Amino acid sequence: GWLFWRVLACGRWSGDSKRQVILFILCVCVGQSRAETLRYSLPEEMGRDSFVADIAKDLGVPLSQLAARKARVVSEGSEQLFLLNQNTGVLTAKESLDREEICPQRDTCTLVFKIFFENPLQLIRGEVEIRDVNDNSPVFPEKEMVLKIPETASPGSRFPLESAQDKDVGINGLQNYSLGPNPHFALALGTGKDGVKYVELVLQRQLDREEQGELNLLLTAIDGGSPPRSGTAQVRIVVLDANDNIPVFEREVYEVSLAENSPLDQLVVRVTAVDPDEGSNGKVRYAFTQTSERSRQLFQLNPATGEIRVAGNLDFEEAKTHKMVVKATDGGELSAHCKVQVEVLDVNDNAPEIALTSLTASIPEDAPPRTVVALFSVRDRDSGDNGRTECSIDGDLPFSLTPTFDNYYELRTNAALDREGTAEYNITITATDWGKTRLSSRESIFVQISDVNDNPPEFTQEVYTMSVTENNSPMLRIGSMKATDADAGKNARVNYALVRQEGKEQPEVSVNADSGDVYILRPLDYEKVSAFEVTVRAADGGSPPLSAQAVLRVVVRDENDNAPVLLHPAPDERDAARQRLIVLVRDRGQPPRSATATLAVALVDGFSEAHLRVSEETPAADPDEPLTLYLIASLTCVSALFLATAVAAVVVKVRRARRSETETLPTFPPTATESNAGSLPRSYVYDVCFAAGTVNSEFRFLRPLFPCFPAGLPPGPGEQRSSVCSQDAGNLGGE
Repeated sequence: GWLFWRVLACGRWSGDSKRQVILFILCVCVGQSRAETLRYSLPEEMGRDSFVADIAKDLGVPLSQLAARKARVVSEGSEQLFLLNQNTGVLTAKESLDREEICPQRDTCTLVFKIFFENPLQLIRGEVEIRDVNDNSPVFPEKEMVLKIPETASPGSRFPLESAQDKDVGINGLQNYSLGPNPHFALALGTGKDGVKYVELVLQRQLDREEQGELNLLLTAIDGGSPPRSGTAQVRIVVLDANDNIPVFEREVYEVSLAENSPLDQLVVRVTAVDPDEGSNGKVRYAFTQTSERSRQLFQLNPATGEIRVAGNLDFEEAKTHKMVVKATDGGELSAHCKVQVEVLDVNDNAPEIALTSLTASIPEDAPPRTVVALFSVRDRDSGDNGRTECSIDGDLPFSLTPTFDNYYELRTNAALDREGTAEYNITITATDWGKTRLSSRESIFVQISDVNDNPPEFTQEVYTMSVTENNSPMLRIGSMKATDADAGKNARVNYALVRQEGKEQPEVSVNADSGDVYILRPLDYEKVSAFEVTVRAADGGSPPLSAQAVLRVVVRDENDNAPVLLHPAPDERDAARQRLIVLVRDRGQPPRSATATLAVALVDGFSEAHLRVSEETPAADPDEPLTLYLIASLTCVSALFLATAVAAVVVKVRRARRSETETLPTFPPTATESNAGSLPRSYVYDVCFAAGTVNSEFRFLRPLFPCFPAGLPPGPGEQRSSVCSQDAGNLGGE
């Protein structure tokens, strides 16, 4: 006991070590329980809640452990006779105990109980002896007994009297008889082989009917209590005329064996007494005497024939033997006595009884093998093989039965449990006796397997691919991720979260923690990000939580939200004021035909009708003319010499620029330019003027003109000079 409580008082253990220690302690406790028995005694008729024992003190158990380990008392049988207070550790009687009611016809009355502890399991056997107190007086079956004795009876003749009954036992039971003073009779006391005291009336002086025809005697029965209690009965003696012969039984003792399941009215035995007298003096009648009330209820005696038959339900478990005394009386009131002893034979008429003492209704699925689930006892009130029992479990279940002591069994696990495979068990325990006709009973135990967080969530996919069109609205839902958990309750409750990665920007996506819905936080730009991936974690609500991860890939779909941009050639503030374009037109015939046209473009500052008219009347100006004028003016101010030099430099520069433009014009295949059938003339040249800074302005061809050439450059062969100028670029269109 000391070792057990010291171990429980230790600090934290690891899971495996704790289980091993508990199993060790359980084995020690069971071994100690078999060897140790608490024994107490209690007088009967004590009041309700009477003190029996201080269990906590006797076991050396701290009071805090009584409630923590759910200590309780369990009595044998269906009725609970004792209570254990977990706060004080005191064992008390539930009700007033009457020894004569609890243990009838027994000299000793011992009540067995067990103290039951949980966490870990421990059983301690206890016995309470109910001590008899002198609370019952001797009682005669009849208040008056009548004896008819012939006057010819010789001194020394004995006449049995009805014995008194005292429910108390031992010293408190019937101890002695006394007879009131009289001149003719005395008492003789005797004890039978069964220890029962009997009393006989002994004739000491000859009777004379003519002198005294009737005598009244007072018979007193006294017990040995302190103070003693007594009971009385009147004995009336009727003196008869002479009757020469008394009845004589064939045997002094009749011994009979009778099965306890014997039917009513079955013949038990026939007693016979013979009287040789004639007439009424030879006619014998039979009656019970010195027989207990219970035996009189179970057996019936025919007064004329002497047949004893079954009159009640015999029960071997109640009484194994019944003893009776039969008196045979003739017509002259002479009588004789014989004894009848009936031995009740046990038959297998009681099925085993299963009494559940403790049950753990729910055990975790990670409970180790050999975990105690329930404790129960099996009782069969039969004897011998009829009362011998065995227990088994129906079906192939991960449980086993372990016998302990006093017909107690433990229901234990014998394999690993898995709630996801089987969440609950309905265990049927069958108890069977060993009788020739075997009787059995069943008890069902329902055990629920509680969940342990042993399964991580599982995503339905390893990679989720979702798409969204760029320029989306904020908080747009684009799909959902789903993970399931095979556990139950909070262990199966899944929460979703993004896995943050250090060094990376916060993703543009969000996952709802409860539903797994995926949202885009803000508008996306395909031109910046066309796709991205994030990792999503699904964690359950266990302790510690288990988790799984999946990849979420978001693909951004492009939409036409950007205008084309000319990458080459790049614009230059120093572009030439006039540009020449050659346009090729080709049909789809066989063979294909084509024609070309040359388009001259002039860049101007501002645009008006005046520009258009001037452009039609005036040859195109040198694109560098303003600069030349500025230079000439500057040079003129300095010296005339520099003016001539500047003019010469300008002329040379203009010629080089025109030559460069001519060299950069595209060259078309000969087949397109030389073909004249079904095509426009070989070449047309258009002059178009635009305002400086124009990007998307429209233009139109007004009319065919001769090609417009820069100053100083003659038209090519087959080309004509032409000039077109437009004042308003916004009003021009191309055809």
